[in-house]
Amino acid sequence: MSWQYRMLVVFAAALAVLAFIDSPVFAADMEKTHEEVFTMQEFVSAWHPGWNLGNTFDATGSETSWGNPPTTKELIDYIAAAGFRSIRIPVTWGHRMGPAPDYQISPGFLDRIEEVVQWALEAGLYVMLNMHHDSLWIGKMAQDPTVLPKFTAAWEQISARFRDYPHRLIFEGLNEPRFSDDWNEDRPQYFQFVDELNTTFHRIVRASGGLNETRPLVLSTLTGSSAQPRLNELAKTIAKLNDDRIIATVHYYGYWPFSVNIAGSTRFDRQAQNDVDASLNRAYSTFAAKGIPVIIGEYGLLGFDKHYNTIQRGEIYKYFEYVTYYARSKGMPLMIWDNGQHLDRTTLEWHDPTLAKLATAAARSSTANHDTIYLRAGRELADKSITLNLNGNELEGVELNGQKLDPQTDYSLSGSTLTFKRELLERIITYEYGINAILTLKFSQGVDWEQKVVYYDRPVLFDSIGTAGHFIIPAKFNGDQLATMEAVYVSGGNAGPQSWTAFKEFGHCFQPKYDTGVIVITPEFFNETRDGTIRLKFHFWSGEIVEYSIVKSGFTISGTAQH
Repeated sequence: MSWQYRMLVVFAAALAVLAFIDSPVFAADMEKTHEEVFTMQEFVSAWHPGWNLGNTFDATGSETSWGNPPTTKELIDYIAAAGFRSIRIPVTWGHRMGPAPDYQISPGFLDRIEEVVQWALEAGLYVMLNMHHDSLWIGKMAQDPTVLPKFTAAWEQISARFRDYPHRLIFEGLNEPRFSDDWNEDRPQYFQFVDELNTTFHRIVRASGGLNETRPLVLSTLTGSSAQPRLNELAKTIAKLNDDRIIATVHYYGYWPFSVNIAGSTRFDRQAQNDVDASLNRAYSTFAAKGIPVIIGEYGLLGFDKHYNTIQRGEIYKYFEYVTYYARSKGMPLMIWDNGQHLDRTTLEWHDPTLAKLATAAARSSTANHDTIYLRAGRELADKSITLNLNGNELEGVELNGQKLDPQTDYSLSGSTLTFKRELLERIITYEYGINAILTLKFSQGVDWEQKVVYYDRPVLFDSIGTAGHFIIPAKFNGDQLATMEAVYVSGGNAGPQSWTAFKEFGHCFQPKYDTGVIVITPEFFNETRDGTIRLKFHFWSGEIVEYSIVKSGFTISGTAQH
């Protein structure tokens, strides 16, 4: 990292601190008074956008056991300089606690958490400190009588350590509390457990004195879900507490088929958008509309956990753009979940800078119906059109390698239809498989939209022999990329996991490896298939569909390309 960039980070962090020192919230904390100089909604709205320090202190091993480097002040300052205004620090405490009856948290570990909290506050960030994967042992409340005493001891110690910290630090009682492996299971007993944990947490913090008497506290629904029954139960708890410094929290990872790319849901379509609306509307109506602010403590896509390109990038961008817009319109700040998948914490570089810009954007960005123009080998070039989702903006121009294109000879705009002229495509095509050019669309506000121009030919698959534990299909992708896979038995019925659909889950059942030229069919797929012939259909983003047959006989798998 250059010295110029280091100076930029320091300067940005300093500005953030100065800006907050001048705010009424900070002034109230400095004076250690409890005068209401801000509303809770104003306080919570200031948290957007937020970032999660995931897979670090929440790891069930050491700070680095889940693949991330030790957290540094440089990282925290970078997050502030990147435009984030808040940070959530997930922490798993249980395996850092001693035996009964004291259940003492390791003093060295508590010091380390305090160090990172201090760095975040010094950087001008709001901070949420929580109890995270402790939900695993806390979920055994019905069987283990030590759960509540241990939970109590943990929050007594955390509260005591941070009792005099300013209100820019808030506590979240428990991340995604659950008591069953079935995340969709509702039982009266589970709601009773969540209520008991939330009220116990509230009582402990309030009784610990100092600024904890009025510190904003965050309470979660069962599993962090925005399902209406779970929102209703949390609303009952909050009403019972009669405390105007309570914040409700839910998590949002999108319409599930789209989020993991299953059932053919490869695009951020109307159904996926409606799920955003419905989920956030429920949280808003239940809480925010009634004066109880809401923080969306985690959001993202579940498919990221298996493959960073589970869905085409343009569809990911449309999702992040819309969720950010809609949550902000409801006054509910978002905190992006990052377990190392988004920011490389060693180099401090974003794996996808566009996604990071969308997460921190202050205004709506424009998008398009797709992010790639596919030019098929052997076919005559012609004009190519895309449909813009302007989102209230105006197209100001199109650039290629930083050079402005001519709106007369290179492209034309009619309403929301943008057409790239054949003459432009002829000029920029290299006739090499893959991305030949990237056209950058500039709008009156928001993040640029990049339109890739890809030269491709029909993908080709080859015969293969393997086992249920290791089966790969050699492939020539020829510049194309895989969108989804269908699997059905020739004898009838859908094959593989989630047999309610023929379209299998990306990353769980299949995964393309473009660098090595193979498609991996996973052991998880074969674990839930019977012997016989299975017909696969591979759907590519260009629209090409390539068929393939596999025969399973016990543990042996043979594959044959269909021509």
